[in-house]
Amino acid sequence: MASPTTAGKKKTAQDKAVKASGAQVVSSARIDAHFTTTGTQGLTNARTRIVGDRTGFLADAVIATVRFFAAARVLASRVFGRLAGVITPLGWSVLAVLPVALAVGYGVGWVELIVVAFALAALIVIAFIYLIGRSSIVIELRIPHNRVVAGERAVGEVAVSNPGRRRTFGVTVEVPVGAGLAAAALPGLARGATFDHEFSIPTLRRGVIPVGPVRTVRADPIGIVRRELVWTDVAEVFVHPRTISIPSMSTGFIRDLEGNPTRDLSNNDVSFHALREYLPGDERRYIHWKSTARTGTYMVRQFEETRRSHLVIALSLASSDYASDEEFEMAVSVAGSLGARAIRDARTVTVVASEVTPQFAKRKVFAVKLLSTLTRTRLLDDLAVVERIDTALTITDVARVTGEQAGGVSVAFLVCGSGATPQELRAASTKFPADVDVVAVVCDPDRPPGLRRVAGLSVLTIGFLEDLQKSLARSAAA
Repeated sequence: MASPTTAGKKKTAQDKAVKASGAQVVSSARIDAHFTTTGTQGLTNARTRIVGDRTGFLADAVIATVRFFAAARVLASRVFGRLAGVITPLGWSVLAVLPVALAVGYGVGWVELIVVAFALAALIVIAFIYLIGRSSIVIELRIPHNRVVAGERAVGEVAVSNPGRRRTFGVTVEVPVGAGLAAAALPGLARGATFDHEFSIPTLRRGVIPVGPVRTVRADPIGIVRRELVWTDVAEVFVHPRTISIPSMSTGFIRDLEGNPTRDLSNNDVSFHALREYLPGDERRYIHWKSTARTGTYMVRQFEETRRSHLVIALSLASSDYASDEEFEMAVSVAGSLGARAIRDARTVTVVASEVTPQFAKRKVFAVKLLSTLTRTRLLDDLAVVERIDTALTITDVARVTGEQAGGVSVAFLVCGSGATPQELRAASTKFPADVDVVAVVCDPDRPPGLRRVAGLSVLTIGFLEDLQKSLARSAAA
């Protein structure tokens, strides 16, 4: 083992060698104490981009100045953003005229113009006083019934309460209702007080009416400044088409125990029709043994096929199929009445409407829109938003697409206006299989209601929606 003296000599020799090479001797204790480095090599923050690796009072002063102007720029942008949000076009005009009036008035000694400039400045100051303070009110938008029938009364309600400890000042409340605006001046509310304002929603025509958001408006009487605060989300009111109750429709096609017997014969069903001779492939369990013993020939039972209703309601949205908006609205109501009755009867029903070809498409789009038949409400929601369009498929094309896509159809209702000619209706009826009952419902207020039959087609002409009841009953009797 080396002696302490020898070890000390070796360490002194190593230190001398390090010093001779120009390196700095740093103890392990100092390395542990100063693990993080403060060098600027590889650093790309804002300070190094401005002053590099320089330090000292001058560099710190430059950095302090830059930070001050950066904070001032952020503050100015916020202030200008808020001012731009509350100053109206009239306010910007006043702000633009004010310095010009001062400069010209003092420049040419025009006292009246100087007075006008100071008056404008006073108006600006007074206008901004109206924006001082915040309101502690709470506003809610209530719509008791968000689904109504066209023509029925629909209302909305704005409920305002003051949960704060101080009395609030009166504000103006605005509620966008469709393309209109419902506005009301709310009074000041004491602590814990409430106020309800009711407004009407126009329901003259079906559709979806957006209501809200409710916003409060604080503005000066002249209209220099205006501040809006939004309190609620947008609510939707569905205005359904008018429908009527019609007779039940029980004609069907899909085989089941609830179906009605038809003239089509089947080898396997529940409605007995007749006996016939056995053919290879017939099931032995349907052999009628008493008749077989009596005739000496195997006889099997034959059945009438039972069917369940599968209704298809096709609504044309083509403008060429209607002569007026009145006809189209009646057609939408007819489709809604037929579909609602089928859903109520728990029948299998499919409701389709014309698809629209885009304005710049190279060719016509042969497709139909499938409307929801899950519930009566869902169907009427979809019918509330349909509109007639020039580029939509006509009733003939709708029947063609529906006949190709819908399977197992028993009755097809084609709903259109007076624009569809009898030739087009006959062509539309040929798009369905021969065993499908096709009924065309033509909405024409200028013609008396009637029923006429052509080969494979029944044409119901109605002048009012109420005529649909009598026409369907007359068709069923016939």
